Amino acid sequence: MNTPAFQGQKNNVSWRAIDSKATLAANGSLTIVGFTRNEKLTLKMASTNLGNYFLGINNSNTVTYVLTDATSGTITFSTGFGIGEGQIVITEYDALNKTITGTFKFNAENINKNPLAGPILNFQYGVFYKIPVSN
Repeated sequence: MNTPAFQGQKNNVSWRAIDSKATLAANGSLTIVGFTRNEKLTLKMASTNLGNYFLGINNSNTVTYVLTDATSGTITFSTGFGIGEGQIVITEYDALNKTITGTFKFNAENINKNPLAGPILNFQYGVFYKIPVSN
């Protein structure tokens, strides 16, 4: 596996970010963002504590996926309070080297109801590995 790595199966097709970063907010919440040429996947968690962060039950732990292209414009899939489902699991937070590692899986809803995309985006076998964390 590459270090760092941010990847998974998007609708049963391999997906890998070409760049990624993590940001620790003053309130202790963590945001991990992965980019491709025209995609942005954002994972937000309430803290860096090890464990499960369940999606679809609050707005503290969320996933947002945005696809931007010339044909369909912007398509946004998201989870939130009563929207979508899944989980993010933090398996390692290395405070000394400032990296974060874990897994994720989710079903996010097409919040714009863009007809050029399906109603649900599915990610399985998601991994973020030693993503650099900055403040």
